[in-house]
Amino acid sequence: MTQIVVLPHPVLCPDGAVLEAEPGTSICDVLLENDIEIEHACEKSCACTTCHVIVREGFNSLEASDELEDDLLDKAWGLTAQSRLSCQAIVEETDLVVEIPKYTINHARENH
Repeated sequence: MTQIVVLPHPVLCPDGAVLEAEPGTSICDVLLENDIEIEHACEKSCACTTCHVIVREGFNSLEASDELEDDLLDKAWGLTAQSRLSCQAIVEETDLVVEIPKYTINHARENH
């Protein structure tokens, strides 16, 4: 199992978390399976940026993003060189440290 450290987020994960992830699973699915309700407005189809995360450690262990993901990330709030769409970032064997940005461009969250 791979360990994902989730840095504290004021709403979704105030105390942070340490999660176990099965390699081959997306970061988004790992978060959701552990009751961290990250937004995923497009239902994980790589059509929005609401599941944007910043991979603070272990970024280079992830398979490179494709052109579609890169184009979408250009629209994400708080974009960094370590930004990924969590629905497209597949966990491998390397442990990760992930930050969920404070804001998304989705101004109409349904459940918050």
